[in-house]
Amino acid sequence: MKRVLYFAVLILAFGCGGPEVVTEAPPLEVKVVEIESRDVSLEKDFVAQIYGKVDIPIRARAEGYLEGIHFDEGRMVSRGKLLYTVDSDPFQEAVNAAQSQLASAHVNLTQAENDLARYEPLAEMNAVSQKDLDAAVAKRDAAEAMVDAAEAQLSYENIQLSYTQITSPITGLIGKTEAKVGEFVGRDPNPVILNTVSMIDSVRVEFSLSENDYLALFREYSEGERQADTQKPLKLILSDGKPFDQVGYVNFINRQIDATSGTILVQSTFPNPSGLIRPGQFARVRAPMTDVENGILVPQRAVSEFQGQFFVFKVGEGNEVVQQSITIGGDYQDYFLVTEGLSAGDQVVLEALQKVAAGQEIKPMVVTFESKFSE
Repeated sequence: MKRVLYFAVLILAFGCGGPEVVTEAPPLEVKVVEIESRDVSLEKDFVAQIYGKVDIPIRARAEGYLEGIHFDEGRMVSRGKLLYTVDSDPFQEAVNAAQSQLASAHVNLTQAENDLARYEPLAEMNAVSQKDLDAAVAKRDAAEAMVDAAEAQLSYENIQLSYTQITSPITGLIGKTEAKVGEFVGRDPNPVILNTVSMIDSVRVEFSLSENDYLALFREYSEGERQADTQKPLKLILSDGKPFDQVGYVNFINRQIDATSGTILVQSTFPNPSGLIRPGQFARVRAPMTDVENGILVPQRAVSEFQGQFFVFKVGEGNEVVQQSITIGGDYQDYFLVTEGLSAGDQVVLEALQKVAAGQEIKPMVVTFESKFSE
């Protein structure tokens, strides 16, 4: 019985030793995109500083102790709204003194006029000399001048007194106060600028361009095309990377290039109806620089880079993968603009770049690339 089992095992071991059958794996299914050509406007980002439409510093023009603060910090204030009061007692005393001087000047003027009124008929009768009459006229004129001087002094002192009540020159958003009640203000090193009021229904956005960027941008925003209906809009990218929902336009280019930095200042204006944008924020301005006709765009995620050289995996004849070198001419949203290496109609691998290699046969599955930017 053992011998029968032994021969059975030998038959199974050697009887199945025919030629090994190799099963070829099917081609890897890979998502690819078909390259199209279209007109694009290349954009470039610039670091920007944001200011209010109008930023008015609130200054203490009268020296003294701050007596009151009459607003809520960080809130809207209307034009003429009382913001601060400074101790007015010294200024009120100066006004009182000026009023006394004016009253005294009026008394002297009245006396001089009365003297002149008595001298004039006497001079006609030659009862007084011409010299006495001239002296009376001079005294009257001097008294009038003293009244004018006293009135001017009183007006000046009233102006100084008015400075003790600081009001808002515009309707806008007021910030944090730089002085507290009880502080002496109006003289360095004490606070002179107490606060700032800003109009933020629109904002000024300033950024700097290199000379080359300026030349490119100037062609888009030349002197004859400064109106919003002929300009291309600017985009504002906030610090969280999200675009602002309003567009802006260039309204000012500085007259000269800064010799120190080699840049030129550009100012633009953006509507800010919601009040989201505040002065002092940093953002990026995205400006259209160059228009390209029939540009070849490839998704950035389909491009690989090695030692400064860029390439894609292109689908060649027989669905064979070809490693294709490309030349990039710039960024456009989440695409690269390709100047050499690809043509409209080419298919490039979009995903699974690590799983494919040059010479490999694949099964391409054409998909549409979904850009995260709205056209």
